[in-house]
Amino acid sequence: MPFSHSQRPLYEMKAGLFKGLSHPFRVRVLEVLSDGEEHTVTELLEDTGLEASHLSQHLAVLRRHRLVVSERRGSHVHYRLAWPEVADFLVAARRLLVQMVTSDEKRITDVADLPELAE
Repeated sequence: MPFSHSQRPLYEMKAGLFKGLSHPFRVRVLEVLSDGEEHTVTELLEDTGLEASHLSQHLAVLRRHRLVVSERRGSHVHYRLAWPEVADFLVAARRLLVQMVTSDEKRITDVADLPELAE
């Protein structure tokens, strides 16, 4: 018997969240929307440099995974984060990545400081 959306195990829901985040342009769209404002598709096109059809596909994935919501007003569609915690999540991910890069740089420096081996 398949699970309904609300009955899915948490690990499956987490995997869906990460699928929604698994493309650099989707992460970029979420970062733009993290300012707490609504943005039109036109604004998102300008920011990402994507073609309209590609942006539309990415926005559909973000909507499907419940990361963004949209509202049509006249001839414009406005997007915003579905949950403010998405912005918090992106901040936490950025902090983790900075720590990882800093750790990698330290390892490189440590290796560079090793004495040369005599041949």
